[in-house]
Formats: sequence, structure tokens, C-alpha cells
Amino acid sequence: MATVGRNVAAPLLFLNLIMYFIVLGFASWCINRFINGQTAHPSMGGNGATGFFLTFSILAAVVGIVSKFAGGHHIRSWRSDSLAAAGSSALIAWALTALAFGFACKHINIGGWRGWRLRILEAFIIILAFTQLLYVLLIHAGVFSSRYGPGYRDSDYGMHAPGDEPGHKTGTAVTGSRV
Repeated sequence: MATVGRNVAAPLLFLNLIMYFIVLGFASWCINRFINGQTAHPSMGGNGATGFFLTFSILAAVVGIVSKFAGGHHIRSWRSDSLAAAGSSALIAWALTALAFGFACKHINIGGWRGWRLRILEAFIIILAFTQLLYVLLIHAGVFSSRYGPGYRDSDYGMHAPGDEPGHKTGTAVTGSRV
């Protein structure tokens, strides 16, 4: 019955992965133009917060993409030992995305002329801040009820005695032979 959280988190993980790749592409293009000093490009523009916004956007995108690999492993195995890795990396990715979200809000607040690529990047960061938070909450939902997924208290595996394993092979062993 623990597939409720899994069935909701899996599509959200895929959506966030695609969105992080889009953010990485736009942020890479914009930071390349920004470093080259080509802010007068028709689709670039910018203001005083552009450098900070682009730096944290590209950092959030890279960490977000990497955290989705741990999240994919957790979705596949759906156990509490994989929850620790997926949960911590997703939380770090969300924290960096929230920081980029703050710079996106400041970037919009300062105003000035911004190109269409910067505006799309701002929109994707704002959307990702909320969808990543929803993803973090979904994979941690098992803490409140085992119906939604594995929690941190599930420790029923890996705690058996050597002879208690289900499906343990019994039979005669030949000493000194290799199989």
C-alpha cells in the first residue's frame, strides 16, 4: 500500500529533471554571454542581480540534476535506506533552488530591460522552487504514515540472524570446492 507516494513522486521527479535540464541550458547560455560582456544582446539584457542570479541558477540546476539520480534510485527501490540519500540531496537541491528563487525575485524587482531568455529562466526557477518543495515533501511523507512510503523507522530488513534469511540454501557443502 506504500505506492501512493511513489506513484505521485515518480512523475514529479521526471518533470523536475526535465525542468532542471532546461534551466541548465538557459543559464549556461546566459552566463556565457554575461562573462563575455555581451549584455547588449537582444535576448540577454540584465541588471545588477543578473550575475548572482545566473550563478545560483546554474548551481541549483547541476545539484538538482544530480539529486534526481539518487531520487530515481529511491523511487526504484522505495526503501528507507535509499530515502536518506534521496531526501538529503533533494533538500540541498531545493535549498539552492530557493536561493536562486530569491535572486530571481530580486532580479524582477530591480527591473530594467531583460531579454526573453532571462525571463524564461526566472519563470523556470520560480516554478522549480515550488515543484521541488512538493517533491521533497512527497518523498518524506512516509515519516507520517507508512501508507505513503518508507519512513525512517522502517528497519525490518538487514536485521536477521544468518540462519533466519528467507530462502536460505540448505544442503551439503563440500569443503574446499569453488563454485
